[in-house]
Amino acid sequence: MGLGEMKIQCPHCGETVAVNGLLNIPLKNVSDCLQAHRNVVTAANELDCSPAYIFGILKINGLKLKDVISAPKDNTLLNNEGLSNGQ
Repeated sequence: MGLGEMKIQCPHCGETVAVNGLLNIPLKNVSDCLQAHRNVVTAANELDCSPAYIFGILKINGLKLKDVISAPKDNTLLNNEGLSNGQ
């Protein structure tokens, strides 16, 4: 495992995947993209990252995919979690 990488388990296939932690896509961008597309693969393609990276960002922030996709577009969920819109 290289510098800045973390390993997470993909919830779809169960495979352990190394994710480059240096990518650092803000949670707000991930959330907005997931809400717009309602599909992890499409969101990952738009954000130029892997689906595993998206699941890792959600996990780090204590969120699940269904929480983000079903959250209101105004990011009330993110604000209620104590996270700023800049994350």
